[in-house]
Amino acid sequence: MAQNLNEIMSTDVITIEASQSIQEAASMMKSKDIGSIPVVKNGELVGIITDRDITIRATADGDDTHASVEECMSTNLTVASPTTDPHEAANMMAEHQIRRLPVVENGKIVGMVAIGDLATQNIYENEAGEALSEISEKDHGLS
Repeated sequence: MAQNLNEIMSTDVITIEASQSIQEAASMMKSKDIGSIPVVKNGELVGIITDRDITIRATADGDDTHASVEECMSTNLTVASPTTDPHEAANMMAEHQIRRLPVVENGKIVGMVAIGDLATQNIYENEAGEALSEISEKDHGLS
């Protein structure tokens, strides 16, 4: 049973520079089959760009695909540290309605924890399940 996020987090995190275009972000998402990418500037985590950010903040407004990631990204980030307890991480994910939690150390992203990573640790199944159901209800306008 994991005691810290550093024991269960993915460390091969794909990032994108804030100055890159949303078209480049969308292309990375497509090729890696992912829906969000942490955004960095000078190696520091400054935001996250999601497929929804691109759709709502750019495409729906008729913006050019050359718009920068920085113009469309979310900046109100919820992050954890490598020493964060997985129970606490599951609670943070439920409270902030997120499926992925960036793990940051000294301003740099060192890993990513997905809600599924927590669910595979049997003791966290309840928190992860609760977080996922709360997120799903929000996604479907049920809450």
